[in-house]
Amino acid sequence: MSDLGNKEIMAKNIKYYMDLHGKSRKDICNDLGFVYSTFSDWLNGKKYPRIDKIEMMANYFGISKADLVERKTNNTTQLSAKNERDIQKRLQEILDDMNSDGMAMFNGDTEMDEETKELLRASIESSVRLAKIRAKEKFTPKKYKK
Repeated sequence: MSDLGNKEIMAKNIKYYMDLHGKSRKDICNDLGFVYSTFSDWLNGKKYPRIDKIEMMANYFGISKADLVERKTNNTTQLSAKNERDIQKRLQEILDDMNSDGMAMFNGDTEMDEETKELLRASIESSVRLAKIRAKEKFTPKKYKK
């Protein structure tokens, strides 16, 4: 019985991070080499992924494995539309700086492939988002917190 609950929690969390990063099922299957029907079973709560697949998804989204397998609490800080725009603007600034400075190289000699660039972009976006959330939690006065 609790296994079914775990599958549903996992499915909900995967969908949340897909929406957060603007990824479709096809994108993730192509990027991580998952079979589409198997990935769909995970999203529908029919099956539970192996730990190595959970780790691949966590790395892809730039989160911990626990973020995928544990139930989310409702006291998380919500980001406004302005916060989202700020995150996207900062992400674009970072990526532009990397491209203009020639830092988009792997091991200093060869250019990164598109998959590596996309994974790096997802990781940077996750880090900027987390920094924004933590700053909002830390610097919002208690009287304005819900």
